[in-house]
Amino acid sequence: MQNIKYIISIISLFTICSYTYAQQVDYSIVSVPEESGIDFMKITSSGDYVCMPVVKRSSGKIDWLSNHILDISVDGKNIAYLSYRNNTTNIFIKELSKQGSSIQRTNRTGVLDFSYSPDGKYICFSETRGNTNQIFQTNANSGYVCRQITNGNQDYSPIYSSDMKLIFFARQEMKGISIWSYNIQNNFLSNYSNGMNPCPINKESAFLCTRISGTGKSEIWKINYKTGVEECIVSDPQHSFTTPTLSPDGQWILFVGDSRIDGDNFSYLNTDIFVCKVDGTRFSQITYHAADDLSPVWSKDGKYIYFISQRGDQTGTANIWRMNFSY
Repeated sequence: MQNIKYIISIISLFTICSYTYAQQVDYSIVSVPEESGIDFMKITSSGDYVCMPVVKRSSGKIDWLSNHILDISVDGKNIAYLSYRNNTTNIFIKELSKQGSSIQRTNRTGVLDFSYSPDGKYICFSETRGNTNQIFQTNANSGYVCRQITNGNQDYSPIYSSDMKLIFFARQEMKGISIWSYNIQNNFLSNYSNGMNPCPINKESAFLCTRISGTGKSEIWKINYKTGVEECIVSDPQHSFTTPTLSPDGQWILFVGDSRIDGDNFSYLNTDIFVCKVDGTRFSQITYHAADDLSPVWSKDGKYIYFISQRGDQTGTANIWRMNFSY
């Protein structure tokens, strides 16, 4: 699976152009009947050159890049995203209340993923450089100066702990992918468990992450790194789930999973957005469009979900969309 076997080339991880399925998906449709009651709003335009994580379909299987490439500023006024322009991939920031242009926040070559710090002052991100992925920290509001956090490894998916003492991240090594942390105060590195897509839990010595089952399917787990207790939250022998994100009130988990779309003369796998309560109950699929829906994040008040999709664009160009959440 692509979210297991990490691919280094930045060009192979993202695309801005449309997909062409054998089934001829009608991307121009904004929503489908299964999504009734949900209001969708397009946040970006084709001129924002939003990166779309690659989704690969082959032999009845589907793989996708599970890294986070969207985040909301702490004050809830801006959305940050990855954009591919002038043969580079960088973080751009758009003000949600306006339809104006975006502001470039990094000046790198191949930014892969990123997240805001809890106080809103910093952004940590990973960048593909040669045969490695390195993690950096930069100011969230001004300048291009970066502090390098890791070096010489395959590191990605950085995210701050709620107290900002640690930066959690995933590291790929010969034996697989595991969750690590970097202590900002003393520069210590710690290794916790196998997994990827770390999501620290506020006021707990624990995080959510994606793990791979014995049958090769991705699952959502909760790991308490103080007690050693490990709990599987979401698992299905027929489907994969990745990219867990906690709601602002800590009650819901938002994540990406695969689903099957059946038509008159075709059937194929798709990526959609799902939610469940933190204990795994009230599991629900909330998007059903034939376009791929990926990299979902919560608004700061928990009322909306922002995500990347090719829906609503006749050419299948990726954009950022907003949907209401009223469960």
